[in-house]
Amino acid sequence: MNPRRTFLRGAGAAMLGAAAVSRAGAASLPEAPVQASPATQPPLVPSAGRPYNPVVTVNGWTLPWRMNAGVKEFHLVAEPVVREMAPGMKANLWGYNGQSPGPTIEAVEGDRVRIFVTNKLPEHTTIHWHGILLPSGMDGVGGLTQPQIPPGKTYVYEFELTKSGTFMYHPHADEMVQMAMGMMGMFIVHPKDPRKYRVDRDYVFIINAYDIDPGSYTPRINTMLDFNLWSWNSRVFPGIDHMVARTGERVRIRFGNLTMTSHPIHLHGHEFEVTGTDGGWVPKSARWPEVTTDVAVGQMRAIEFDAIAGDWAFHCHKSHHTMNAMGHDVPTLIGVDHRGVAERISRLIPDYMVMGERGMADMGEMEMPLPDNTLPMMTGAGPFGALEMGGMFTVVKIRDDQKPGDYTVPGWYTHPKGTQAFEWTGDLPPPPQAAAGAPDGRTLKVRKPDGHHH
Repeated sequence: MNPRRTFLRGAGAAMLGAAAVSRAGAASLPEAPVQASPATQPPLVPSAGRPYNPVVTVNGWTLPWRMNAGVKEFHLVAEPVVREMAPGMKANLWGYNGQSPGPTIEAVEGDRVRIFVTNKLPEHTTIHWHGILLPSGMDGVGGLTQPQIPPGKTYVYEFELTKSGTFMYHPHADEMVQMAMGMMGMFIVHPKDPRKYRVDRDYVFIINAYDIDPGSYTPRINTMLDFNLWSWNSRVFPGIDHMVARTGERVRIRFGNLTMTSHPIHLHGHEFEVTGTDGGWVPKSARWPEVTTDVAVGQMRAIEFDAIAGDWAFHCHKSHHTMNAMGHDVPTLIGVDHRGVAERISRLIPDYMVMGERGMADMGEMEMPLPDNTLPMMTGAGPFGALEMGGMFTVVKIRDDQKPGDYTVPGWYTHPKGTQAFEWTGDLPPPPQAAAGAPDGRTLKVRKPDGHHH
């Protein structure tokens, strides 16, 4: 992470609400750190201000700040970025401070925050603080609550954080384009008392989606529903980092949804509670056990569970959302014998492969030629072969010997003897046969559509 200090000319006088930064103010801007690595960064332990228990952003990082006369100051830079969505594929996106999504902002209930926003995009922008209670003039809706931030200008938002919870930020200016290009981030407000809602590990990510044609680098911005890359923090499996924990730890995972559809997020091997929503924390008396929770567009969820040893899948349960770069016009060819046709076509097209005559599982193993900067639909390797997954999928890895505070990813889980499915090689028992007639010996009668008994 390379710090940089941006000195920009301000525009105009201060206004009520979000304000342009004056020339004098521009010289005192806090640094705008940049993060280029797509790897999950360690939690940022607070060195100033109120204490809190930091989150870990999956394939992301937390934005550093400075204290200035009791105010916590941040600096976001809206700019074009290049994001590695998974090894072998990069995308030209828009984001903040070198990445899409932007860095997670962490603060504490009761903090007064001052957030400088510098616009390095080719068009104007704003930032809306999604779910945060604040004065109308700080809400970030271009044309309604403030002028748009022109290219090359810096505006400042300042407000007090009145409640803790899980929130987001994103533009409210040319929203269809800017959000389709990846402009968004998470905003975590911790409780004033760090003992309240405390967990052992606290993960966070944002759910987003892109439509990027195979072989290209820039998203299509006019797509309404037919996205082909379903991502967490602008990463797709196998590019989404694993989450780790120690057996018995209390784990929280927070996520916000800024796609065009809902996502049923499912965790294997555990039951969890939804402990937080867009509106704040859920009282214990109102929680119930779940294994899947649906998060709608514009919503946030926080789930908590007690960690059980193993390697556990964690994914969206919409099956197309766990695939990469999937076409929408692929015909169903299951059961169609292509052997003769495939042989003739392969003489003309050496790399030709038949898709789907026995289902799509073959796609997870074969090395099909792909355009540059394109990912396979199903990919990823596990200890027993191809995982046949993509998109919104990762693994929660829980171990008895994972040290508290250690986020190093362990190897694959060793299953205790007798706890793993295995091939049966013995004789199969005879299948049960239905007894003639009814169980009590009476003759069965069937009512046919004509209404008569037979």
